[in-house]
Amino acid sequence: MRRNRPGRGRVRTAVACAATAAVLGPLAWLWQDSLLPSAYSVMDMGYADYGGGPQGSREAHSMGGASATHHGGRDVTELIADADRPADVTMTVVARRQRFRLASGRAFDGYTLNGRSPGPVIRAVQGQLVQVRLVNESVPGGITLHWHGVDVPNAADGVAGVTQDAVGIGKEFTYRFVADRAGTFWYHSHQMSHEQVRGGLLGALVVAPSRTADVKDVVALVHLYGGIRTVNGREGDVRVKAAPGARTRVRLINTEYGVMPAWVSGVPYRLVAVDGTEVGGPAAVRDQAVAVAAGGRADLEVTMPADGSPVRIHLGGPAGVVLGSTSYDAPPVPRPAATLDPLTYGTRAPLAFDPAEPDRRFEYDVGRRPGFLDGVPGVWWTINGHLYPDVPMFHVTEGDVVRMRISNDSGEAHPMHLHGHHAVVLTRDGVAATGSPWWVDSLEVGIGQTYEIAFVADNPGVWMDHCHNLPHASEGLTAHLMYEGVTTRFTVGGSAGNKPE
Repeated sequence: MRRNRPGRGRVRTAVACAATAAVLGPLAWLWQDSLLPSAYSVMDMGYADYGGGPQGSREAHSMGGASATHHGGRDVTELIADADRPADVTMTVVARRQRFRLASGRAFDGYTLNGRSPGPVIRAVQGQLVQVRLVNESVPGGITLHWHGVDVPNAADGVAGVTQDAVGIGKEFTYRFVADRAGTFWYHSHQMSHEQVRGGLLGALVVAPSRTADVKDVVALVHLYGGIRTVNGREGDVRVKAAPGARTRVRLINTEYGVMPAWVSGVPYRLVAVDGTEVGGPAAVRDQAVAVAAGGRADLEVTMPADGSPVRIHLGGPAGVVLGSTSYDAPPVPRPAATLDPLTYGTRAPLAFDPAEPDRRFEYDVGRRPGFLDGVPGVWWTINGHLYPDVPMFHVTEGDVVRMRISNDSGEAHPMHLHGHHAVVLTRDGVAATGSPWWVDSLEVGIGQTYEIAFVADNPGVWMDHCHNLPHASEGLTAHLMYEGVTTRFTVGGSAGNKPE
């Protein structure tokens, strides 16, 4: 037998080492490049996207908050409601981590606001100034309150690391905003939200119109506690007394991560509002479900039968709200095969701006691919082909008309939520809207779907634009809308431990 030459073994070893380095080297670089600093400003994230409009100060993005402040920009803490105006509605909410009992009696380990979950319903009349003092008694890691669907001043948006620091144990923060839009909204923590919202840090916010009609008002907040579906914290049916012939408005709030179908048995209904905006000319419908996006709201109005028969509003299944007077015997019925389409529902009306001539055009394309997220390997969400934090920062100037195309090629549905603004849906998969203007702040973008939306940039600040399937947001499906001349002093991470998702 021939003996191997000593040099041949060394060559093979060198080749193997070189091959290993060729494979592991790029992976090591990608891993290193994905690591997030212990503290960073969202203004330094990714790349600036001006949507074809004026580019303004490039330094404001590349240098974070210091640049905008140096050039006379406004810090987000300056974007507040009138400091001299007295509050019309005041409330203190105390946040705790504790074992508590749901309204149905079931024990649950989670979080409470004023000793309960969901937290107290906050009610205001359109035009009133709301002031809420948040006290953190025992929630580890800090807490904030975000006013979902309310176009608050940026300083009151409640996003840890973007508009404020998380409120640590023993500390407090006061939110002030004018409830200038009547409608159904909700509030929840925006610190580690995928954990804290699931655990119970949430509640309903209802803004009544300044002139009220003779309509009974019912709130139905749907939330899962440990996999148990509840309505206003109750398992099973919620029974509400409603007189024969009475008009009843049921305010549906979907706090979960996926679409909630809702349907009515017993009488026709009308979809009178979506995401806090009234629908023009809502016709009565039967045998159709309404799809309520994650984070979204839908107001259904029914007129009770004159003979006193009960009416059931199904919320994602057999349980729901049962309206009655003499009886609540309204057995569940199967979900209708048809689903109401807001793209064509209601009476068409002109917009106050022209979306055909926008100042900015943005693309928000959601995908998925393998890579590293803060050093963790996996298959992660992408925005315009980029992994977090190398995602777009959408730049606007106050007064801009903005048109955005949202497409989803990721293999899963995504409820997209833009803070501080309502947008009108223009098209879905190339089909133009023909019904009442469909205004949303939480838009379900299904697998393979493409939407075009538009809005006016009329609320200065630094605003999150993310998926409201909250684990998806924590997995990188988050971007921001940034106004020219606005900056933030807050950082993700840092001594406050800010974790906006």
